[in-house]
Amino acid sequence: MARNVRLMRCAPEDVFRVLANGWLYPLWVVGASRMRDVCEEWPAEGSTLHHSFGSWPALVNDETVMRVWDPPYRAVLEPHGGPIGIARVTIDVKARGDMCVVRIQEEPVTGPTKILPDVVFDAITRWRNAETLHRLAYLAEGGAPGTAGGASARGLESTAEKEPIDR
Repeated sequence: MARNVRLMRCAPEDVFRVLANGWLYPLWVVGASRMRDVCEEWPAEGSTLHHSFGSWPALVNDETVMRVWDPPYRAVLEPHGGPIGIARVTIDVKARGDMCVVRIQEEPVTGPTKILPDVVFDAITRWRNAETLHRLAYLAEGGAPGTAGGASARGLESTAEKEPIDR
């Protein structure tokens, strides 16, 4: 199971405001290229996002199902990756002072990625999810509607501006 952790300069509620807006999904999920539809019930458990991954003209229509929605602590998403299979992505958020720690864990459920050795899957997925958390930090720290106005608006430097060394 691939695991990444990032400290963000925002409240856990800011992270969950981004997750709750399905139309923002391709802005923070690496590989998602466009939104096709967001279920009216999103982010309720069992609701779906309809998006595509890849680059035109080689796009694959895909969907993601919300399996657990427990704001501002935990969300479990199940992206259905067409020919590459289904994954389970768990996002846990914990307050740490005026910041929060965000952990993303991803594991294959079905498809060819399930037969990859863990060391290979984890290396590829950790690299991609480091960028996913980087993008999520930009949005949660103030770039998305309903967030607190950004770290710079509060006189602080955004954590998104500092690339983590451990990719």
